[in-house]
Amino acid sequence: MPFHRKKPPAPAGWHDRGFAPELTDDVNATDSPLATPVAETAGAAIPDTAPGADSGASEDFSGAASAQPGKSGGRRRGGRGGRRGAAAPASDAPAGKPAAGERHHRQVHPLLEQLASLYPRLFGGDFLPLKRGIFQDLREAHPELLAPDALKEALGQHTRSTRYLQTIAAARPRHDLAGQSVEALAPEHVYQALIELWRRRSHRTPESGQAALRDEWRKRIVRAFESSGLARDEYAEKVRTRDEIAGALLDEALSEASAQAAKDEALLRAFEAGQAELPAFADMYGLDPRQTARVLEAAQRRRGAAPAVAPAPAA
Repeated sequence: MPFHRKKPPAPAGWHDRGFAPELTDDVNATDSPLATPVAETAGAAIPDTAPGADSGASEDFSGAASAQPGKSGGRRRGGRGGRRGAAAPASDAPAGKPAAGERHHRQVHPLLEQLASLYPRLFGGDFLPLKRGIFQDLREAHPELLAPDALKEALGQHTRSTRYLQTIAAARPRHDLAGQSVEALAPEHVYQALIELWRRRSHRTPESGQAALRDEWRKRIVRAFESSGLARDEYAEKVRTRDEIAGALLDEALSEASAQAAKDEALLRAFEAGQAELPAFADMYGLDPRQTARVLEAAQRRRGAAPAVAPAPAA
């Protein structure tokens, strides 16, 4: 499909497309990254320790006690292999803690197997972010089956699992008991999940791999920031905690995003100042036309201007 160049309107200051803060209920937490990793499979054991971190953005099912595994039918939690009660450590340990083999472990809460049978889309092989207030929804749906204290403990384990945090870090929407998406995640929740996952990966990454790991996670924070639609200062204000190590990584990511945005804006200005159509313009700079179109469109979104280039052609 040929590209048709449109003359852009006068540049306008770009406007934040901000998200309202997703404040949470006092009791019904679903995604605190202050997490003890739950087993990646139904058979793995759970460490009896939890890392300390600074979080205030989400509800917190805290104080989950050890529980003996029970039997449950239906679809098993975890989706892959492993027998219940196996002594395998969780795959991603919290940063700064002893090796998994040196810790005490507690088993997967038996109620999680029941929840996986009742709601396989939420608690089965693949996890989904849970809507705020899911605790009360579950209590109302199963008042006799789900005792409050046991449910609180089970959800505490679930929302601290590495796999659950991965769904939060991926910014998937929150879901209700019917498996329907009901709301977007708050940017601060996505960021906090990313930071906790980074800590866990850092703990088991050798020194020789720390720099590459930091680069990878910095880029993930850049993508989370750009997806939030917030201005740099607004995003930083929402997500920053008192953790200086995490704050340094955040500053690096935001600086990288600002530098890239400046380059994108310069490319957009060059395109607007010339007469070449997009394919010829990209060729002059040795760039891929599809990628160039995406960069220019992103720069226009930041600026708040109407699109001036044709959408990138399908691959």
